[in-house]
Amino acid sequence: MAQDEFPGWHGTTIIGVRKGGQVVIAGDGQVSLGQTVIKGTARKVRRLSPGGYDIVAGFAGSTADAFALLERLEAKLEQTPGQLQRAAVELAKDWRTDKYLQKLEAMLIVSDGRDLFVITGAGDVLEPEHDVTAIGSGGNYALAAGRAMMDRDLPAEEIARRAMAIAADICVYTNGNLTVETIEA
Repeated sequence: MAQDEFPGWHGTTIIGVRKGGQVVIAGDGQVSLGQTVIKGTARKVRRLSPGGYDIVAGFAGSTADAFALLERLEAKLEQTPGQLQRAAVELAKDWRTDKYLQKLEAMLIVSDGRDLFVITGAGDVLEPEHDVTAIGSGGNYALAAGRAMMDRDLPAEEIARRAMAIAADICVYTNGNLTVETIEA
């Protein structure tokens, strides 16, 4: 999918870092409409608890589309309690084949503290090779910064915060107002 076909791609940065028995998902708070900052304090990282099962999710892209996907993910998790990977695969399959869902313009990073996945509308459920993943307009900056810090003696949250600060310094669609959620393995 070309970036010009995915207008929701521009406008946020989400990072997920798994280290030391924790997963941290952090996201910036900027909402942009074209070249204009509409809001600087949005919460793009959320904690979900379908059936008492704790999940952290961050989204990039269209907010309404992301909320629709989060609702679908919660429903999948209720059908498969404690099985994030299975729920993520089922969501990705639906997203790829359902005509309504195919039009949704968003990406998700999700974790249950053990697993860490990126879910895309192309039907992908990706687990990062190096325990760091990022999405959104500043995602590549945050990913590179996070990977560079993984061998340092820093906890997951500090890596996520520093990587997001670097992304915010580079990407005009990313600010330094973070929402950070931590989940234990």
